Amino acid sequence: MPIYEYKCMKCKKEFEVLVFGREDRVACPDCQGENVERLMSACGFKNSGQFSPPAGSSGCGSCSSTNCSSCH
Repeated sequence: MPIYEYKCMKCKKEFEVLVFGREDRVACPDCQGENVERLMSACGFKNSGQFSPPAGSSGCGSCSSTNCSSCH
């Protein structure tokens, strides 16, 4: 069950939603608008308690391959 990031086209708020299936309707938690756009986001995986950015990506400006002190 993935967590997706969305942006509401009505109020411009960005939010995350846990999606259970393709038929799930997504609405903005602030204005209840259903005109939302799914955003592309970087993902990272935790392994043994350390943050690992996706291969070929540094994540954010201060991330290294095994540690991220500024955002995680």
